[in-house]
Amino acid sequence: MTDDYLMRIGKLIRDARQHRSLTQAQLGEALGTSQSAVNRIEQGKQNISLEMIARIGEALDSEIVSLGYAGPMHLRVVGGTRLAGTIDVRTSKNACVALLCASLLTTGRTTLRQVARIEEVYRILDVLTSIGVKVRWINEGRDLELTPPAELDLGAMNVEAARRTRSVLMFLGPLMHRAERFEIPYAGGCDLGTRTVQPHLTALRRFGLEVATTGGSYHATVDPGVSPTRPIVLTERGDTVTENALLAAARHDGVSVIRNASSNYMVQDLCFFLEQLGVRVEGIGTTTLTVHGLPDITCDVDYAPAEDPVEAMSLLAAAVVTSSELTIRRVPVEFLEIELAVLEEMGLDHDRSPEYPADNGRTRLADLTVRPSKLTAPIDKIHPMPFPGINIDNIPFFAAIAAAAHGTTLIHDWVYDNRAIYLTELTRLGADVKLLDPHRVLVQGPTRWRAAEMVCPPALRPAVVILLAMLAAEGTSVLRNVYVINRGYEDLAERLNSIGARIETFRDI
Repeated sequence: MTDDYLMRIGKLIRDARQHRSLTQAQLGEALGTSQSAVNRIEQGKQNISLEMIARIGEALDSEIVSLGYAGPMHLRVVGGTRLAGTIDVRTSKNACVALLCASLLTTGRTTLRQVARIEEVYRILDVLTSIGVKVRWINEGRDLELTPPAELDLGAMNVEAARRTRSVLMFLGPLMHRAERFEIPYAGGCDLGTRTVQPHLTALRRFGLEVATTGGSYHATVDPGVSPTRPIVLTERGDTVTENALLAAARHDGVSVIRNASSNYMVQDLCFFLEQLGVRVEGIGTTTLTVHGLPDITCDVDYAPAEDPVEAMSLLAAAVVTSSELTIRRVPVEFLEIELAVLEEMGLDHDRSPEYPADNGRTRLADLTVRPSKLTAPIDKIHPMPFPGINIDNIPFFAAIAAAAHGTTLIHDWVYDNRAIYLTELTRLGADVKLLDPHRVLVQGPTRWRAAEMVCPPALRPAVVILLAMLAAEGTSVLRNVYVINRGYEDLAERLNSIGARIETFRDI
């Protein structure tokens, strides 16, 4: 077979394996071969016979070579109908990814409850299995068990999977405790413009990590004799930067103080997880974290990450743009309080249940019932701020909400270089969205939505915003190549269908 055919077949096998929620190691076991062999097959680097293709198809209960399967996934949306009923918010994508990286801190077993079954998680799991971590879905696939080997095989890292997620940067913090030299590929993920990794490197240098960026990889060397002599001040209050610093501090033998730290939801979940490992963290929920590290962590840990406030915002926006009455359960309200306050000022009609704890025992949840509302544009601009301000990832949903409101709303997405540009795609569905500069859009509502056929933007939240607008547009819309949505949402189309949406998944023939 040619290299092109091998790569195409490898991609089909990988997609089918992920659809069955199997790791490379589990597929290898079913085939009587190794995880590394499956990895080579999926990367198109292994000659493969028709007999092996048939065996793989049988193991995955899938016709690997079938007409059209290789094409990207698309959504066909019949819009203009109202949603109704009740839907639960699922666990946080960003917290789950951070906890997967944090599982490398202990030599014991990590059990994570209700893990988000999304592409971003699968990418990290592919990386973990490639370096020797045993991964097993348990309790009918609801929970995840990770068992690290005595020695990680960092040279066998799945480069393709690592390049497809920016979250691989969070391997720097835990791996510096496992090896004095290692490398990881340049990070990928959403196309959100230039995002420097320098704040990560500046923070980790205080723990003895030096990184040279050459040849498409981060080449890391660790000096175990280096220790912070004063508080670490992060040069940006970023979520992943804070998490990386926490991961480095967790196994540093001493007390580390991290200032200008993010106090966002995924950072708090990571702190709660570290406490389960025996690492004392003071200041959770503030911008100064004091970490009492442990040089060796050998315990097993069982942890339930909290629900995702950004998914909750997505569902809330779906109700608003479709003028629906919808009950959204298990909403982490402490991370949506500013958003809800702004929406109340805009005229949102909703009820909120008494608060109750998440399964981690710490995060505050509530159930929200949203009803059709006549919204008016806010007087002030909508812009993100570090927690407890409006979440950076929730800003795009305000574009769809503003398009449903009466008046003009200025949205200032100052964090990312070009994400606001993708919001202008709403004009193809009938919205009046004017781009003022790469960070600001002016949205004039209300909108008479219309159906359209579009290609998914290469950024997660704007892509979901387009899908939500299609739900409101009468007629049949098509959203092509929705891989980016699957990176961050589990079964979103099916779950929206459960509350009245009409979304069909298809592939080109």
